Formats: sequence, structure tokens, C-alpha cells
Amino acid sequence: MAKLERAKFGSRLGVILATAGSAVGLGNVWRFPYMTGENGGAVFIMIYILCVLLLGIPCMISEFIIGRHGRANTARAFTKMAGGSAWSAIGYMGVLTGFLITGYYAVVSGWCLQYIWASLIGHMQGSPEYFQTYFVQLSSDPVKPVLWTCIILGITYLIIEHGVRDGIERASKLMMPTLFLLLLIIVGASCMLPNADKGIEFLFKPDFSKITGDVFLAALGQAFYSMSIAMGCLCTYASYFSKNTNITQSAAEIGIIDAVVAILAGLMIFPAAFSVGVSPDSGPSLIFITLPNVFTQAFATMPAVGYVICLLFFVLLSLAALTSLMSLHEVSTAFFQEELVITRKKAALIVTVSTAVIGAFCSLSLGAVDGMSFFGKTLFDWFDFVTGQIFLPIVGFLTCVFIGWAVPHKMVRDEFTNWGTLRGRFFHLYIFLVKYVCPLAILFIFLHQLGLLK
Repeated sequence: MAKLERAKFGSRLGVILATAGSAVGLGNVWRFPYMTGENGGAVFIMIYILCVLLLGIPCMISEFIIGRHGRANTARAFTKMAGGSAWSAIGYMGVLTGFLITGYYAVVSGWCLQYIWASLIGHMQGSPEYFQTYFVQLSSDPVKPVLWTCIILGITYLIIEHGVRDGIERASKLMMPTLFLLLLIIVGASCMLPNADKGIEFLFKPDFSKITGDVFLAALGQAFYSMSIAMGCLCTYASYFSKNTNITQSAAEIGIIDAVVAILAGLMIFPAAFSVGVSPDSGPSLIFITLPNVFTQAFATMPAVGYVICLLFFVLLSLAALTSLMSLHEVSTAFFQEELVITRKKAALIVTVSTAVIGAFCSLSLGAVDGMSFFGKTLFDWFDFVTGQIFLPIVGFLTCVFIGWAVPHKMVRDEFTNWGTLRGRFFHLYIFLVKYVCPLAILFIFLHQLGLLK
């Protein structure tokens, strides 16, 4: 039987938009604004951008090198580059991490769909107490969140089953420009509100007295989280790159897009928040509880505009969630397809059904069913904690050590320079960062998250 040629992205634009879609998700639109609010505004952004350059992009390049070299799912790609040694376990751990994240991430993504529906039928209006109650009732409802989780996973399945070019690439070319357009519309509306300049100043006028070790470590963690590093996504997508793809340039462009979207998300949220006197450090509740109230108050004299902005915001949020969910889903789909030697549709269906079950249990643990909390954490919280604070740092750390210390530098350089067709001016800087700076930074994040480093 003739060996089938591995799928590839059809264009350079497809590579950039699909991979940027993996990086640009709820980490940028949800997590980045509240992390910025809690960690001093402009100084956090400055440190975050520095971390993207020194930590995020080298780690991204490392995953690109492994994925393109292996031209297989993440587990098999590590195995090929490791020559079958124990280092191949990193790839399996990356696939497991992406699989587990898909389950509970789909729950939050489903909430975004519910908020679109609620906006359409006029339920996103009321007092601050109303929005608080609405979110609590939604997250603890036994049916709605599970239904929306299954719906967004079903949408993801319909994209993934069509393959790399006709599914992932085509969807990314549609969704990413739409996401940017919505961002710019809401940013424009937010920045024209009264007192919006205070929010803009908070984002761009640094107060260096607010720089602390915690702020620095928070920025490191956010850069790591928002760029989809160590989840298997980047490695899997890179396996669909052509040999002519400039992985260094692609990583730099994606890092810039990621940072720009995060800053635009801040410009979308903080001018509106300052306009109505809402604290910028509202925490994780900022998106689902605080912001609907902010938009309602900010556009109180123009309720129709407030309604449209609120609706567009949750459409934007859903697109950001879906682009990341696609890449997470593809990690496991590629793994099952290649390791079980089955069709893409069957592999995608296995992933969709199994992650829907995980998502359902995670959702039910938030209040709908008693007895689903362990040691003070719900099942949802445990999935978040284990993947985000244990698996991601470990996989990221080991990937850097693997590329920096275990893989022959000639093999790494060949991929970095497209087998000598590119100059590779930054190769020695890249190797230095991935051997020394990135592992130490990730280790600091890991110890800080576990409370072992203050």
C-alpha cells in the first residue's frame, strides 16, 4: 500500500492564522486583562512583552522544530527526535495535557455561547447583583452548561473532521480576521467613553514602584499560558508545516500577534471599566460578571449600542475560545488517528465524545451535583490546577532541556535554518535562551505556582 502524504497547510497565511489562532484564545481575552489589572497595569504589560520575546518565542520555536522534524503527532514526533529514548515520554505527556485541557476548556467556551444567547434574548441587562446571580446560577445549572459544552465540541468536531486545509486552515482564515475586526470595533467604542483616558493611562503609563517578584513571575506565567506552549498544539500544527516554512519568522509573527491581541483586549476592557468606576483588579470574574455590567452602565444613555457591544463582545470571546479549542482537539485527534491507524473522522469522534464526558463532569462539579469536590477543590478546579500548574510547566521545562541539551545541535540547526537555506543569525542566541534562560524561568514559575517560591 502506498504511503499517504502527510497533510500540509496550503499557504503561509494559513500557517500564521491557524497557529496564531491556537495561541490567541481565552488566555488573551479573558486571563490577560484580569492579570494586568491585578499586577499593576503598564508595568505588567512591559514585563509580559519581554517574557514573550525571551521565553515564549524560543519555546514556540522548539516545539516547531520537534513537530516539523517528526511530521507526526506530538507523541510520535518526540519519539522520532529522541530516537526512541525515555525523552519520548515528554510527547505523550504533552498529548495528555492537551486532551485534559480540552475537556474543562470546553466548559468555559460553552459559557461564552450561553452568553451570546442571553444577549440575543435580552437577558444581559440588570444590576451588578443580577449579573453575579446569573453567572452563579448558570455555572451550577445541571443542564445548560453541559449542553453548551457539547455544542461547542460538536462545532469543533465539524471543523476538525474536514482535515487541515479544508477544516482548520479554512476556519482560521474566516475566524481570525473576524476576531480582529470585532476587537477593533469594541476598542473604538470603549475608548470613546467618558473618562476612558484613565483606563488607557493605566495600560500605558508604567508605575515602576509596582514591580515585584510576584508581578514578574505572573507575567512569565501569562506568556507561557497565552501562547499555548507545552499543550502539544504548536508541535502538532508544526507537523503540517512545509519544509520551506521559516519557523523563526513564523514564531516571531505569532508572538507579535499574541501580544497585540492581549493589549487590544486590555484597551477593550479597561477604558470601559474606568468609565463607570469599576476596579481594574476584578479578577477571574471580570469577563462573565463584571463586564456585562460595565457595558450596560457605560452605554446607559445609548442602550441599543450597549446591547450590540455586549453581544459582539461575547461573539469575540467565543471565536477566541473556538480557535484554541480547535488546536487542542487536533492534538488528540492526530494522536488517535496515527497511533490507532483509524480515519480522521473516527479519531475526531473519539476525542469529541470523551472530552464531552470530561467536560460534563467538570461542569457538574461546580454545584449541580454534590460530592464532586476533593480536598477543597471541585473536579473543574483540579483539572485546571493539574494541567495548568503542574503538567504545563513540567512539559515546557523538559522540552527546553531536551532541545538544549539532549538533541544534537546540528539537527536543531538544520531545522532552524531550513537545512542551510536561511542564514540563522539568531541560532546561537536561541540555543542560549533554550538551554539556560527558558528552563530557569519555567522552573521559577513552577515553584511560584506551588507556593514554594515567594
